[in-house]
Amino acid sequence: MRLTTKGRYAVTAMLDLAFHSQAKPVTLTEIATRQTISLSYLEQLFSRLRRANMVVGVRGPGGGYKLSRGPEEICITQIILAVDEQVDLTNCESKANCQNDQPCLTHDLWMGLSHTVRSYLDGITLAQLLDQADVQAVAQRQDADVQQVIQFRDAETIGMALK
Repeated sequence: MRLTTKGRYAVTAMLDLAFHSQAKPVTLTEIATRQTISLSYLEQLFSRLRRANMVVGVRGPGGGYKLSRGPEEICITQIILAVDEQVDLTNCESKANCQNDQPCLTHDLWMGLSHTVRSYLDGITLAQLLDQADVQAVAQRQDADVQQVIQFRDAETIGMALK
């Protein structure tokens, strides 16, 4: 399967956005901090997600990104395809030209697995992931971790200012 960090990070960032954009737009810096993903990499991903109408940008103070539609309407496959990833486990990109322009011995096996994986990811929406207790626990932990870092930095700055 050709699911690289691009697809994984896109799904992670979209899930983070789904969690946090319910109250206000979310900046890429906030997502980058919580998910430890490079800001420049997120900018590239969100450019593709915006072109695919998965997210919308909000300009001005308090701006950032939000989902373009409800999380129940966005399946994982759509996110992966939006960033130019494939849900394909064949070496021939499903073209059946794996061996001398003919299908290889295991072509149908990998095609079947590709269909199963795609069907599985088609059946999972961001809303379903948002509802999972373990996913909620991780999101809460990440929020708490970020708050600790901010408080620590603030305390350090105050401490240095008093010296």
